[in-house]
This record gives sequence, structure tokens and C-alpha cells, in this order.
Amino acid sequence: MRLRLPALLLTALALGVVILGAYVRLSDAGLACPDWPGCYGQLTVPQAESLPADDPLVQQRQLEPAKAWKEMIHRYLAATLGLGIVMIAAVSLHRRGLANSRLPLTLVVLVVFQGLLGMWTVTLLVKPAVVTLHLLGGLATTALLWWLALREEGERGFPRLPGWLRQWAWFALVVLVLQIALGGWTSTNYAALSCPEFPTCLDGRYLPPADFSEAFVLWRGTGTNYEFGVLGAEARAAIHLTHRFGALAVLAVVGGLVVALLGRPALRGPGLLLGGLLLVQVGLGIANVIGGLPLITAVAHNGNAVLLILTLLEVLRRLRAPPDAFD
Repeated sequence: MRLRLPALLLTALALGVVILGAYVRLSDAGLACPDWPGCYGQLTVPQAESLPADDPLVQQRQLEPAKAWKEMIHRYLAATLGLGIVMIAAVSLHRRGLANSRLPLTLVVLVVFQGLLGMWTVTLLVKPAVVTLHLLGGLATTALLWWLALREEGERGFPRLPGWLRQWAWFALVVLVLQIALGGWTSTNYAALSCPEFPTCLDGRYLPPADFSEAFVLWRGTGTNYEFGVLGAEARAAIHLTHRFGALAVLAVVGGLVVALLGRPALRGPGLLLGGLLLVQVGLGIANVIGGLPLITAVAHNGNAVLLILTLLEVLRRLRAPPDAFD
């Protein structure tokens, strides 16, 4: 049984879960349900009047139904995605055996870990390291589902191309993933508007005072509520500046790859798509700063980053990379 169609459908669902997760985070709804996996002890968002005033969860956080529904819909879709991945793995095991099911089984392990990260996001009060890992886990889930769909399509006879081009594409993928991680760190530390100007950062300066020593402390213990951030202005500025420097690196590395791809007919299509997505990503980043982080552009910035990753994976497939470790 070919798994291409279900893998494609789950890729689309995973992309939707990532985008909705960004929407939940950016609309400050990540802790709207202070417990997990339910919401105030129920599997749906309860009526405010049905909650007793002395309920510890109510005393911890007053119910905001609109935000709570955003969070619960995200959880429902994530659970559906997890169930779909388990079903794909079960079918693969039954039809192909253990040796040929390593990628679907890896996805099962990954989605279980994602569930744990979702729980810890709530119980550890949106700790930046956990939320950033949750973002990267969603990215990895989407990318592996896409890779499974590409692998299921089979060999299409793309011509052999220079090995250096393949290495460049892998390097571009690494640089892009690191930049996405930086973007997650920027968002979860509420540093997106620490440089409210473009191309300068603050008060007409490209390099305002910045505390890099505090900016990248990954773990600060437990018990602190990180909603709306805990870092000082200079630490947040350091995070934002690093993300900007990373954007320049992505523009150089991925942009150079686009130029190389456009010169080869077999790669011109994905090269054009990659270049277009890169320009959109840069534009969305600038719009976030100039516009004061509009919700729609901030969410689109997250979703477009995932599309960049998926397009790079298609490029790598056409470059006929060495046999995949999961094959």
C-alpha cells in the first residue's frame, strides 16, 4: 500500500497545526487553559458560570473563553495529527515490516515527544526553551511527513548534478533551521519589537545597548511565569539583533543557492519557488517590525518558514542525495 496520499494529507494537517500554534502563541492564548490535556478539568471549554469561584484553576487564571477555544482547537487538531501518524505507522508495519517502517515509527516517537512538549508548555508556564523546542518539533514533524510523501512518490529520474550543489543545499537547510530556532526564541522571549525600527534598531542606531550574556540563557529553573517575558530590554534587544543577523545569513546562503538552481533546468521550478518564498519571508519580517507585529503577518512569517523548509527538501530530492537513513 502506498502511503503518499495519507502522508500528503497529514503534511497539510501538520502545517495547519504549526500555523495555528503560532496564532495561539502570538495571540497570548498559550495559557488560556491552565491545565492539560483538558481545559479547567473538562475536555471542552466550560461555561464560566459553571466553574466554582474557589476552584484552584479559576484562582490561578480567570477563564477567557475566546482564548481558551483557540488553545483547545489546537489541541484537538494536534491529537488528530498524532492519531493519523500512528495509523500510518501501523499500516506500514503490517504491510512492510519493521525494517521498512523506520521513518513512520520515527514520526510516532516524535509526535509523542511533541505531546509531552505541549503539556510542559502549559505546566512550565510557557518557558521559552520548551516552547521553542515545541516549535522545532512541529517543524520536524511536518518536514518528515513531507519527506515520507516524496519518498513514496518514487524515483523520477532527475539528472545527476554536482556534489557541491547538494552540499550547499544541505548547508542552506541547516542555516534555515537555526534561523527558525532563533525566530522561536525571539517570539517566546517577547523580543520581536525590541528593535522597532528598520533598517536601524532603536533610536536611529543599528547597534543599541544589548546584553548577549542574558539573552541566551536556556534554562532559568521552574516556577516562573514567562508569559509576556521576563528579560530586560537590553537582553531582548540582543535576541532581536541576533535574529536580524541570522536573516542576513539566510538571505546570503539561500539566495546564493537560488541563483545556482536557476541555472539548471531540472531545478528551475523549485528554484523559483524557493526564491519567491525567501523574498516573501524577508518582506514579512520587515513588515512585522514596521507594522508593530500585526498578528496576520507574524503568523504568516511562521507558516512561510515551514514552506521554505519543505521546498528545500524537494530541492534535495531532485539533487539525488545519498540514500535516506530511514529507507
